[in-house]
Amino acid sequence: MPHDHHHHHHHHIDAATGDARVAWAIAVNMALTFVQIVGGLLSGSLALIADALHNFSDAVALIIAFFARKIARRPADDRMSFGYGRVEVVAALVNYTTLVVLAFYLIYEGVMRFFEPQPIDGWLVVWIAVVALVIDLVTAALTWSLSKNSMNIRAAFLHNVADALGSVAVIVAGSAVIWFGWIWVDPLVTLMIALYILWHVWSEAGAAIQVLMLGTPPGLEPERVASYVEGVEGVQAVHHVHLWSLQENAAALTAHLVIAPGAWSQADAIKARVKSGLEREFSIEHTTLEVECAVHACVHPARIGSGSA
Repeated sequence: MPHDHHHHHHHHIDAATGDARVAWAIAVNMALTFVQIVGGLLSGSLALIADALHNFSDAVALIIAFFARKIARRPADDRMSFGYGRVEVVAALVNYTTLVVLAFYLIYEGVMRFFEPQPIDGWLVVWIAVVALVIDLVTAALTWSLSKNSMNIRAAFLHNVADALGSVAVIVAGSAVIWFGWIWVDPLVTLMIALYILWHVWSEAGAAIQVLMLGTPPGLEPERVASYVEGVEGVQAVHHVHLWSLQENAAALTAHLVIAPGAWSQADAIKARVKSGLEREFSIEHTTLEVECAVHACVHPARIGSGSA
């Protein structure tokens, strides 16, 4: 059952609509940041200004994602012969990294508060948090469907989810103080959110690092791909197989193809057969094959990778 990496592109939102959505999400967060800073200065509430910084960090994450989307569409040139698609993976990693920093900051804050509980002006803070939550949900709604197919948007989306959780936490903590006078709820919830963020980054950032490290694309089994190639008529063996991702959903393969004895005159046809087969069975669209005749093939080559056994 070969993996088709392109099946989730059919209900794709076109690029311009996607850009517009991300741009709106940025605008909404920037507007909220501005309102909260003004409100914070007028009311003297540090909580408001802290929340404004959260929303500003969401906006920055979205701005990084937005420009990465734009750059990714540039055609390849002689400086970037593989094109610019990978910039989205780089942007995702940047955004995950800032999330880790944010999470550790929250852990630090939470732990400090256990030792020195801060009084909270219950209602004011709760209402601000409700407004912030609404904005975060609007942003999440704008970027949700895009985040399913793009690790770049998913990383920015996670900033928003983290922020929305922060607002929920403030509402819960504020209410706990108003109703029961429980000050400890606030740091406890803060720590829970920080751990939730770290868990998410841990499970997501690996995929970005995998692409940047030229790792084998998820869902492709090098051994299965190699055996498939060797099953093609006229191929004696295949070695030095490298499978990697040019960008998030574009697998590439390079390999040395040993043509069976006596079939050298059809080498080009065999190579074409291998290429079209790989695209059909595994959705590998970028294949570079070095053809060797059985007599002059590499000596003791490694099957996967470039070493020699």
